[in-house]
Amino acid sequence: MILDKLENSALYAGINENLKKGFDFLTQNDLSKLEVGKYEIAGTDVFALVSEYETNEHQDCRPEAHRNYTDIQFIVKGREYIGFVTLNNQEILTEYNSEKDIVFYTSESTPLLLEVGMFAVFFPQDIHRPGMQIDGPEPVKKVVVKVKI
Repeated sequence: MILDKLENSALYAGINENLKKGFDFLTQNDLSKLEVGKYEIAGTDVFALVSEYETNEHQDCRPEAHRNYTDIQFIVKGREYIGFVTLNNQEILTEYNSEKDIVFYTSESTPLLLEVGMFAVFFPQDIHRPGMQIDGPEPVKKVVVKVKI
């Protein structure tokens, strides 16, 4: 897991070529003007999902992980906690869905604060719990770049 500001993304672009493509998309576009939806960056290897929602209470957010994609989650507007814990034999809540590349767990997590301009990278060994409210519900605009590993 990586937590940082977008202005420092070049530090991590050398990890993987697809990760670099994801960071390039985030740094070279006016994300505030992107409509909700899916944006192809490099076919199915790298694409972005833009969403807008209100944050939820901790218990209403499910811990999740992926097997084939790494997430770069970037906050365009608002703020939220994203829970984090390393995958380590946690109990599976919902079996792996290969079509959506997602599995849900029952797990406690440490909340990480993400504010405007910040990103978190979650690798397949990282369980994350996005969308948790801080002081109550608030609107968030987020870009999640899915990076095939």
